[in-house]
Amino acid sequence: MKIFKPFLIAMMIASSHTSEAQTKEIEDVPFPTTMTINNQNTVLNGGGLREKYSFLDLYVGALYVKANTNDADKVIMADEEMGIRIVIVSSMVTRENFTEALEDGFKNSTAGKSSPEDVANFKKYLSDEFVKGDEILLNYHAGDAVYLYKNGKERGKFSGLPFKQALFGIWLGGNPADDSLKEDMLGL
Repeated sequence: MKIFKPFLIAMMIASSHTSEAQTKEIEDVPFPTTMTINNQNTVLNGGGLREKYSFLDLYVGALYVKANTNDADKVIMADEEMGIRIVIVSSMVTRENFTEALEDGFKNSTAGKSSPEDVANFKKYLSDEFVKGDEILLNYHAGDAVYLYKNGKERGKFSGLPFKQALFGIWLGGNPADDSLKEDMLGL
């Protein structure tokens, strides 16, 4: 029995480390179930496919928050660590298409505030071509800024809660880019 106890403890420790690295497949794209943003733990709230014309797959997007919720307004308005992870799944998604869609999204966002300079900076920060498999992270640090990453490299930041609210409103607001993706991100 003395040999069994250390073995059991070792197995418990190993399984606790394994759970930190777990992933969930969303439309055949692996997403970690947890993500650290600004030294804070966040959890995968939900995710789904962004389509156009009901047949053209563009990207898979997922929402990371401190605690699971299906309340879009709570997510948009919250001043706490959270993020959106986007993985491009189509060669049809170009830098131009993506930044134009973001520009339209900011115009349609029902929360927060963005400026023409913010849109210009997005275009500048994402100046290289997109390819299938590219990853974009939009991580909000509470009380600070949204940090934009592409393929693991920080590209720039956008200061202030109002900008974060407008940005997250693109996917979660009253006039989202894709109703189905909004529901999926909220786990509905």
